[in-house]
Amino acid sequence: MSQNLRTSGIYIAFVLVVALFALLTDGLSLSPGNITNILLQYSYVLVLAIGMVIVIIAGHIDLSVGSVVALTGAVSAKIVISGGQPWWVGILAALAVGLVIGAWQGFWVAFVGIPAFIVTLAGMLLFRGLTFYVLDNVSLSPFPAEYTQVSTGFLNGLLGGYGYDAFTLLIGVLAVVGYAVSQVRTRIARTRYDQVVDAMPLFVLRIVLVGVVVMALAWQLAHSRGLPVVLIILAVLILAYSVVTRSTVFGRQVYAIGGNLAAAQLSGVNVRKVNFWIFVNMGFLAAIAGVIFSSRSNGAQPSAGNSFELDAIAAAFIGGAAVTGGIGTVRGAMVGGLLVGVISNGMQLLGLEQYLQQVIKGLVLLLAVAFDVYNKRRAGGR
Repeated sequence: MSQNLRTSGIYIAFVLVVALFALLTDGLSLSPGNITNILLQYSYVLVLAIGMVIVIIAGHIDLSVGSVVALTGAVSAKIVISGGQPWWVGILAALAVGLVIGAWQGFWVAFVGIPAFIVTLAGMLLFRGLTFYVLDNVSLSPFPAEYTQVSTGFLNGLLGGYGYDAFTLLIGVLAVVGYAVSQVRTRIARTRYDQVVDAMPLFVLRIVLVGVVVMALAWQLAHSRGLPVVLIILAVLILAYSVVTRSTVFGRQVYAIGGNLAAAQLSGVNVRKVNFWIFVNMGFLAAIAGVIFSSRSNGAQPSAGNSFELDAIAAAFIGGAAVTGGIGTVRGAMVGGLLVGVISNGMQLLGLEQYLQQVIKGLVLLLAVAFDVYNKRRAGGR
């Protein structure tokens, strides 16, 4: 149990926090409308967390993603709103800008050898300045209705249902079954090769907890407005990047670089190439987050994306990523991001002062990292 506390503790903490705020708000935090609001409000942070956890696993950090969100949203708004182009042209342009930004930062980190902290700190200032230039220091709005459907659209009524959306419930069931099958197959494979696996009670408990949370979420969404389009986008990204990080050569190389750089180089890993594509990927995901955020905001603002990088970093670390690299999962980052979202939303429902909300979120992040350090010292002691 203690050996697996690091990876499973976040799930237990998430359930406890959800239960706590449900009790403190008399169930308001678990209402269908509020759950839908949490998913819509923090979806772009979760997208950023997917890329950020990969960056952190490799031993880097990216401080520029908030500014990239602002710039890509600004480019999209300039093309669609000011230029009168179709909504999908703006999305493609935003994604292209994100890829170029990722390649720019990846070049300086991978081939010039400048630490990612410095490169992305410079990028944070550079891309924020370009955002002001693109928008000419003013906000642009509104987007066409099709564009706003990216973050505010819902799939409802596809399979009918009396007072609820049957399609949303079906997707929830499929998600739970898929997760359980994936976990069982992974456990069997690891056991076959004599690798360390979770204790059986903890393994079953985690699947049950995830199943309960997912079905509770699906039930509430089904009784609200149905399945959000942005949740489908997020689910596709989570599945894709979970496969990339766990089952591809690139994913194994990322872990190798973050775990032991010298050993990775001696093993023949092309560290420069991997680092370059890590930042290209981060730019791409930041662009997706930029499209989602501008869609939800129904416009682009010069100040968009402020502190998004901090939220994404917090999600990765709270979700179990190690400060020194080499450890972390996409799944953990998602749970960490949702945990931050639930805490923020719960404090807002309770009417806590803004300063107190910031203090509590800071303490949560500090305790998560302290827990990581504590586990490392225990492992070293053994």
